Amino acid sequence: MASRSVNKVILVGRLGKDAETRFTPAGIPVTSFSVATSRRWQDRQTQEWKEETDWSDVVLWRAENLANYLNKGTQVYVEGRLRTRNYDDKDGKKVYRTEVVADEVILLGSRGDNAGSGDTEGGGARQAYGAAASRSGAPGKSRPSGADPSDDPMHITDEDVPF
Repeated sequence: MASRSVNKVILVGRLGKDAETRFTPAGIPVTSFSVATSRRWQDRQTQEWKEETDWSDVVLWRAENLANYLNKGTQVYVEGRLRTRNYDDKDGKKVYRTEVVADEVILLGSRGDNAGSGDTEGGGARQAYGAAASRSGAPGKSRPSGADPSDDPMHITDEDVPF
């Protein structure tokens, strides 16, 4: 029997700061940003509500136009894999860094939300980047404004999010 493993990450959260795009020496764009995901629970003893926020560093290759849309506070859906790399810092100490290498980034927004891709009606804007976007059309191009969102294979509603 063959050994199997899975390395899959799905995040739905908000950006803590604007995304930044850099270029490799070969001219390949690399966009990086941090996503905050939070959870709330009620303490069983004190009945007090508590909240915990986790920050995930995300890297997306070959999507230089994405940084124009990923501003602080923007809500995003990120799908990808975990990668841990290491390097020696200036003091010679080994540093480990774990990040999400994104295959897909979808801008999420709702009516009245400033996040999104500039939809003229200000709501329901969703724009996909990454491998899945290039399979379904040109990256960086949003759905026609009159298109039915249920026709979009990457359409996500509040009911699709498991929390």
